[in-house]
Amino acid sequence: MRFIEAKKILSNWSDGKGWFGNNYGMNIYKGCCHGCIYCDSRSECYKVYNFDEVRAKKDVLLLLEKELISKRKKGVIGNGAMSDPYNPFERKYEFTRGTLKLINKYGFGASLLTKSDLVTRDVDILEKIKSHSPVMVKFTITTYDDELCKKIEPNVTVTSKRFLALKKISEAGIFTGVLCWPILPFINDTEENIKSIIKATAENGGKFVAPCLGVTLRQNQRTYFYNKLDILFPGVKEKYIKTFGDSYECNSINIDKLNDIFKKECKKYGLLYKMSDIRKAMRSKYIHKQISLFD
Repeated sequence: MRFIEAKKILSNWSDGKGWFGNNYGMNIYKGCCHGCIYCDSRSECYKVYNFDEVRAKKDVLLLLEKELISKRKKGVIGNGAMSDPYNPFERKYEFTRGTLKLINKYGFGASLLTKSDLVTRDVDILEKIKSHSPVMVKFTITTYDDELCKKIEPNVTVTSKRFLALKKISEAGIFTGVLCWPILPFINDTEENIKSIIKATAENGGKFVAPCLGVTLRQNQRTYFYNKLDILFPGVKEKYIKTFGDSYECNSINIDKLNDIFKKECKKYGLLYKMSDIRKAMRSKYIHKQISLFD
């Protein structure tokens, strides 16, 4: 593990009306070793060089504590937008666990995004945070098939184990669900895949599935993705080039049909899928208790 200098850990305050209701963002690691062939964080615009190398921000816990003490507005702190907080190095260094302890200590809420079952290790702290503030755990799941998962996400916890982790998180009373994205055209954009993910989410106690029925491609990320397609799915790159050209958004050619199926299946199992409903559900128990803090 290499350590890099950092001046701050938290992003600036947000009103919580954006994605998943976060008020602050936080990435305590930089880079990711999951090897997902589609990862947008590889794009040049984020300036994360040597992306496959995981680095930790130096003195992250000291910096975070200073920031939390100084914040006049409490809120939900999101972790995992650019780098998975539960990468393999977290088992040894426990920086994510340390940040959660500080979040609990200073009365903030927490929102985690991961592709790892290591998050279940921290259920004890998440339960403590839940006693006073909103908590959400989100699992990115793109394919129900473990074998396909191993091809497009070679170094992550396989799908079946992620669903078991989701179940454990749910059984602890923590608000949890699935990010069903990206859905890759010509690879996992099938009715069977969408239905299987939604059904498994419901069966394992998830409360929501947030969809993105396509993938975004730009800059060096597009080159990386196409190179992987040539190796893993010969002939599929040509379909992308013919169908999407240089478009940033590459939605499934079956997006209208899949959207209808998605909504129908979520309603069937009583799962939330609209972002406004997900944000509201996460905060619902705290509206009267902490309306001034999380409004």
